[in-house]
Amino acid sequence: MALWFILGFLSGSVMYAHLLGKIARVDLRTIGDGNPGAFNLWQAAGYRFGLLAVVLDFMKGFVPVAVCLQTGVIHPDDPVLIPIAAAPVLGHLFSPFLRFRGGKGIAVTFGVWSALTAFEVTLVYAVILAVLLVIGRALNGWRPVSSEADSFQVVLGMFAVSVWLHQRSYPAAIFWGWCANIALMIWAHRTGLRVFLKKWI
Repeated sequence: MALWFILGFLSGSVMYAHLLGKIARVDLRTIGDGNPGAFNLWQAAGYRFGLLAVVLDFMKGFVPVAVCLQTGVIHPDDPVLIPIAAAPVLGHLFSPFLRFRGGKGIAVTFGVWSALTAFEVTLVYAVILAVLLVIGRALNGWRPVSSEADSFQVVLGMFAVSVWLHQRSYPAAIFWGWCANIALMIWAHRTGLRVFLKKWI
């Protein structure tokens, strides 16, 4: 199983937005919050490069987990699922190719959960984020919210996903996989969360 964890980690650690940024001749370190992720690439190089980075980041989470499930290497109720599902997100957040820096892990998280739940949780999470986005903009006078508010919404939305997992009676391994995922997302968004919570609490 260690081999599959390593493969998942390496899959997640390939920073496609960073590589595409080099092709587009933009330095993502100077864009927005300096995050080497798809959103910053979208801002810097346009939607074509940004969308391609989103798709590639999604696939690097989806493919290794889907392969493990489809080949019977792991099962949804197998505790080994937990580190294997976390590996692509972990690789994205701590890429050895960028001196263990990385992105925020949103697209790769969507990929992992698409593989784990046949896109069910992905759709639920997307709907939750859309609702939170509308609420956030409404409270902000229909203006775009800050990046700190975005971080709060992303993490809050993932917390809400746990309710769905409970209601649908997913296996314990899936829930513990969610625990690992939310912990990694809190770490990735810690700066934005800290600023947002200091401002509103």
